[in-house]
Amino acid sequence: MMQDDAPGPGPEDDRSTDRAPAVPTAPAAPAAPTARRARATRADPGTGNPADAPAGIPADIPVDGAPASGIPALTEAEAREIATEAESVISEIATVVEGKREVAQTSLLVLLAGGHLLIEDIPGVGKTMLAKSLAAALGAKRHRIQFTPDLLPGDVTGASIFNQATSEFEFRPGAVFTQILLADEINRASPKTQSALLEAMEERQVSVDGTTYELEEPFMVVATANPVEMEGTYRLPEAQRDRFLAQTSMGYPVQSAETRMLAAQAGPVPVGDRDVLDAVRTRTTPERIAAHVRAVRRVHASEVILDYVVRLAAATRSHPQVTLGASPRAAVHLVRAAKAHAVLDGRTFVDPEDVRSVIMPVWRHRMHLTPQALSRGASAGELVDQVLRNTSQT
Repeated sequence: MMQDDAPGPGPEDDRSTDRAPAVPTAPAAPAAPTARRARATRADPGTGNPADAPAGIPADIPVDGAPASGIPALTEAEAREIATEAESVISEIATVVEGKREVAQTSLLVLLAGGHLLIEDIPGVGKTMLAKSLAAALGAKRHRIQFTPDLLPGDVTGASIFNQATSEFEFRPGAVFTQILLADEINRASPKTQSALLEAMEERQVSVDGTTYELEEPFMVVATANPVEMEGTYRLPEAQRDRFLAQTSMGYPVQSAETRMLAAQAGPVPVGDRDVLDAVRTRTTPERIAAHVRAVRRVHASEVILDYVVRLAAATRSHPQVTLGASPRAAVHLVRAAKAHAVLDGRTFVDPEDVRSVIMPVWRHRMHLTPQALSRGASAGELVDQVLRNTSQT
């Protein structure tokens, strides 16, 4: 799978075909986004009373289905609906990104958890194709920024431009004003430009010249990065790595998948299409995905699960081979990812296996090992696996 090498930052137009069902699409990035309004925060579902749980229902699930916060818990029907829709999106991505179904599932999990994805791998294995096919299957707006050493922060967030006709400064939105943002080769830009994404990733907003502009929902950054050993790359700052909910890699495809990829991407293009992405069918809408992201937060995580996550985080921080362990943000991301994993399995509650299934992509990129551990060939993945084995679930 070849990566798209279009140069320069800037928006990339969505493409549609007559095979794609008609879905409502948002207009292009606004010329003057409205300032952010205060919104009420919602608490995560609380815990029920295990002593009163009837037979057949896990003890950590509220009997009446309503968490302590008063927000209704996710129903089984809602969980099945989200899982079915997510499966259709994953299957559609798999028609373009051959042999990488697990990576496609990880990207959907991160999206439903309300996070951002970092894909670190060598050039040409399909990182860009994955992000583009995800946006196409969602029917979402997508922009692409090609990170280069001379890229400026204003190219990412936007800037105020003086209008001589009105003698006033006008805000021109940057590429970040979209729904799926592909930050291609993010570690080829300077740390100052990389940091321009921090507020957008964490707060879903951009502040320019004292004014705060709210981003659309859903909003997800899919960043691709080349290995730091390659020429012209910078190491991502620790604060920025910590803001990515998960990290994954593509790897080379298996032989049969690579053969199918060659046939699809090197073969004739149907009349009216520009490339293989034009054949991707829209499986949902951004509005539905935004609703699903909010619904996933209503998945029940008991105090036992939350205590398990806290003990796992504490174990990384006190590990003798670690200089920087899992942060509180990392613990929050792990719980959100575990909730998304439960929903993709059609369940309304988190069990310890959900935590164990997602901890590697969620925490592996956040671990910083001591020089002694690195000299012995230790890896962050081995450390996380060790913490899992040595931390009891109860």
